[in-house]
Amino acid sequence: MEFVFKAVGDFGAQLNGALTVIGDKLGLYRAMAGAGPMSASELASRTGTAERYVREWLCAQAAGGYVAYEGEGLFSLPAEQAIALTDETSPACVIGGFELMLAAVRSTDRLIEAFRTGEGVGWHEHHSDLFEGCERFFRPGYHAHLVESWLPAMPGVVDRLRAGARVADVGCGLGASTVLMAEAFPESTFVGIDYHAGSIASARERAAEAGVGNRTRFETGRAAELSGTYDLICLFDCLHDMGDPVGALRHLHDRIAPGGSLLLVEPFAGDQVEANLNPVGAVYYGASTFLCTPNSLSQEVGTALGAQAGESRLRSVAAVAGFGSFTRVAETPFNLVFHVQP
Repeated sequence: MEFVFKAVGDFGAQLNGALTVIGDKLGLYRAMAGAGPMSASELASRTGTAERYVREWLCAQAAGGYVAYEGEGLFSLPAEQAIALTDETSPACVIGGFELMLAAVRSTDRLIEAFRTGEGVGWHEHHSDLFEGCERFFRPGYHAHLVESWLPAMPGVVDRLRAGARVADVGCGLGASTVLMAEAFPESTFVGIDYHAGSIASARERAAEAGVGNRTRFETGRAAELSGTYDLICLFDCLHDMGDPVGALRHLHDRIAPGGSLLLVEPFAGDQVEANLNPVGAVYYGASTFLCTPNSLSQEVGTALGAQAGESRLRSVAAVAGFGSFTRVAETPFNLVFHVQP
């Protein structure tokens, strides 16, 4: 019965994930943030939604601990929850993760068939919310750490960026990491590359909106198609998704200019399964089953490192690709950060 009640809790969590996406897309959390106690009618009026739906949503959110029930039909959004659900500049913000996970599970039927056949499912074959959700999940961490701590942890890299460097962002997605670096280092130029054409189109728009379009270029392509030489090549949470990570790194090795470096950011993981049997590991193993492993299997070689590859395996991949130096320089609860050099 202890497990039965755990399973029931997971039923609620599964439903709450979708309800959280609804709250995000309709602006319900943003309307509640800092507003104090309010009724379902007040929240519906503020957001242009139907009161009866909002009332049921609020009760479900209160039962799940996401909002607080104040009694007499009033609900509030505690300040801590408001940060996590609305402040996308905070490293504590997790709202994008709900959009990402819901988009992933929409491919359940496709994954059932893939389990039977062993075939892959490409990143581009998932629901369109996946691309924005992934960026929104990882972007707060990049915003908090990339310029302030990850790059400075790599000796000599920041000085080179300030003086004017050529930077490639491989697997750039919607360009969040590319734009952040371009804003921080106005003397440098940046190239973002990703095989998903829709993401590249969005990245170009976002770079233009941020005022860095004149120093950024975005191309549709895979890691092995990157041309030119660069002082810094970055891979943010994407190496494990590649069909041939060794081949990709071998190609990138030859694209690094003398004295240059590679910044490798990967999901946080221990080297042994036992080290990953925790809430973060559960999320990453689950996401890897739905997204990362199928994507790798859909490509040539199909190495399928998985999102929980761990430092030792990543180090081995880099060594086989020809890199001589592989140093962990930073970590967060969600990421491992490595400085890799030829």
